[in-house]
Amino acid sequence: MSSASVLYDAPGPKARLRYRLYSVAVVVVLAAAAWFVLHALDSKGQFEAAKWKPFLDGQIWSTYLLPGLRGTIEAAVLSIVFALVIGMVFGILRLSEHRIVRVVAGAVVEVARAIPVLILMIFLFALFSTKNLFPSDQLALAAVVTALTIYNGSVIAEIVRSGIRSLPKGQSEAAVALGLRKNQVMRVILLPQAITAMLPALVSQMVVALKDSALGYQITFVEVVRAGKQLGAAEQNTVPALLVIAAIMITLNYTLSVVATQLERWLRTRKRGSTVVSANITTGAPGMDLTGATRP
Repeated sequence: MSSASVLYDAPGPKARLRYRLYSVAVVVVLAAAAWFVLHALDSKGQFEAAKWKPFLDGQIWSTYLLPGLRGTIEAAVLSIVFALVIGMVFGILRLSEHRIVRVVAGAVVEVARAIPVLILMIFLFALFSTKNLFPSDQLALAAVVTALTIYNGSVIAEIVRSGIRSLPKGQSEAAVALGLRKNQVMRVILLPQAITAMLPALVSQMVVALKDSALGYQITFVEVVRAGKQLGAAEQNTVPALLVIAAIMITLNYTLSVVATQLERWLRTRKRGSTVVSANITTGAPGMDLTGATRP
C-alpha cells in the first residue's frame, strides 16, 4: 500500500506507470527535435571543419571575441555594483516610517521597473550624445550601464524590501527595547539576515543584468554577442560563431552562480558559527549561583 505524502496523495501503481510513459515520451520528443536540428545544420554544412577552424586562431579571438567579452564583463560588473547600491538604498527607503519618503521611493521604483531596458538604453544613448556628457568612445557603455543600473536597481529594491519584511518583527522590537537606534537595527540586525535570505534572488537578477548587456548591440556597444555577429559575417560561419557565444555566456552565468552559491554557504556558516555558545559557560538553576550555593 502506497504511503500518502504531506503535500499530495502518493500516486498508485497505474499512475506511476503513466508518469513513466509520459517521461519516456517527452525524452523521445526532445531527442527527435535535437536530431532534426542537428541534421538540418549538418546538411547546410555548419559542422564542416573549415567553419570551426577560425576559433583556433588567436588573432580571431583578440580581434573579435576578447574585446566583446571584455565589454560584456565590464558593463555587467559596473551595472551590478551600482544596482546593488541603488537597490539597497531604495529598498530601505520604501520601509521608511515617513509616508512621503515611502511614496516617492515607491514611485521611482515602479516607474523604473515599467520602462523596457532596450528603450531606456536607446533614450539614454541619444540623451548622452546630445548633451555630450561622456566621451564619444564611452557613450554606448555609459548608456548600457545606466539603463541596466536603473532597471536592475529597481528590481533589487523590491527584493530588499521583501527580504527585510519577511524577517520576524520580534527581532527589531527586541533590538529597540535594548536601546539600539533605528539605523543600528537595520544595519546590525536586519540587513545581515535579509542579505543571506535574498541572495538567490539577487544572483538571479545579476544573471539577468549579464544577459541584458547584449541589448547594447542596438546602440553600437561592443559586447560578446555583437562580436560574434561580426565574426560570423567576416568568416561566413554565423551559426558556429553564435554557438561559441552561447557557450561563453553559459560559462559566465554558471560561474556567477557558483560564486554566489559559495558566498551564500560561507555566509550561512559564518552566521551559525557566530551564534555558537561556548561549552565552558555554565548557568545555574534559578536561585543558585555558579558555585551551587543557594542565594538568599
